[in-house]
Amino acid sequence: MAGQNVLTPQSEDFPKWYQDVVAKAEMADNGPVRGTMVIRPYGYSIWERMQAEIDARIKRAGAQNAYFPLFIPQSYLSREAEHVEGFSPELAVVTHAGGEELAEPVVVRPTSETVIGEFMAKWIQSYRDLPLLLNQWANVVRWELRPRLFLRSSEFLWQEGHTAHATAADASAYAMKIHVEVYNDFLERVLAVPTYLGIKPPSERFAGATNTMTCEGMMRDGKALQMATSHELGQNFATAFEIYYQNEEGQAALCFTTSWGSSTRLVGGLIMAHGDDDGLVLPPHVAPIQAVVLAVRDDDEVNAACQSLSDALEAADVRVTRDHGRGSFGRRVTDWEIKGVPLRIEVGPRDLAQGLVTVVRRDTREKLTVAITDVAATVAALLETVQSDMFAAARRFRDENTHDVATLDEAVEAVQNGFARLAWDRVGAEGEARLKSEAVTVRCLQRRDGSIPADESEPDLVAIVAKSY
Repeated sequence: MAGQNVLTPQSEDFPKWYQDVVAKAEMADNGPVRGTMVIRPYGYSIWERMQAEIDARIKRAGAQNAYFPLFIPQSYLSREAEHVEGFSPELAVVTHAGGEELAEPVVVRPTSETVIGEFMAKWIQSYRDLPLLLNQWANVVRWELRPRLFLRSSEFLWQEGHTAHATAADASAYAMKIHVEVYNDFLERVLAVPTYLGIKPPSERFAGATNTMTCEGMMRDGKALQMATSHELGQNFATAFEIYYQNEEGQAALCFTTSWGSSTRLVGGLIMAHGDDDGLVLPPHVAPIQAVVLAVRDDDEVNAACQSLSDALEAADVRVTRDHGRGSFGRRVTDWEIKGVPLRIEVGPRDLAQGLVTVVRRDTREKLTVAITDVAATVAALLETVQSDMFAAARRFRDENTHDVATLDEAVEAVQNGFARLAWDRVGAEGEARLKSEAVTVRCLQRRDGSIPADESEPDLVAIVAKSY
């Protein structure tokens, strides 16, 4: 039941379309303080699915979950000069508590490298304690001047991993492992979002990092969204927080550290990577509801069949819900389309008399007539088909809208409708400044074969250039 003008069309006003989807799919609302966000149950259920999938991958990579304080002494941030300079404009600082002025102001956590570094120094004694692999699920605060729900809010939810290693090579390998085996695997297999993997140019690195790796996804309006990042911190934070270990020769040596994170921005990316003019389009692996059994009308026989189908689908490990036949059928179809449920199973008296139901795919709108006895097996298989088809469609869209160019002028023109790809040695510092004056940035650097380079000095690198969120 598309085309009821419930949402602003993407082609007319993409940002307004995004706001409409977030509101009408009951994903989130603005909080009482500017820049804050209330995540509604449906939006949070999607985030919970993401959390579970990412957390499982993080644990397989050997990291353990912990929790560190929300409040950080301001002096901690000052120990790493580049870090504090990078975050100063975004900090929320508490100067009074308990009715009194604090002896030292405390910062509301913008990220936890500093406080975790303090405790790494306490916990690490010898090489036997390494690598120390930690992760926490938490909220952070970065005061946002131009907030947008999920994409940029003053407070958001995320996971942040922090590790300490004996060697630079080990730290680098682990940051890469997280980037590829946790983030990229999750993005492709669960969110069905293909990304360009690469390193940030020095101007775009995380404050205090020696190298930043990124996953850059293409949204349906052709803009880029940074989906997740992994940072090699060298010995910058180890020096600032005196994170030493005793090596096998009995000598004191500085650790090498990493940090890496992904946030509720992924929910915004999910909306914009797959959504259409009728709302969300959720990949089955992340959808909190994979199938809705929809009664065409409120009828005892139809409702009994809906219950039987729901039971059979639950037994087949499908996340399913029922919609009784109360109210307008068209209105109910529109509501489920806005929420992006992958499959809709329509049960009406006429089809039911023939032992049939109609299964509708949200991604392609294809309708299948299925024997009621075959629904569970058909739906379980079809969900995997939808998942793989959605990834293939997103990758095709990305590739068709990535333009190879030879000059900066061509790049600026190309990014009006997607990404541009050009030789990194054609850009340089002056080129980056020129691009930024056009609201365009170098999203990442890659080797020609698409692999991640060790650093920006490697020969024959390409730059992925785009407008971004």
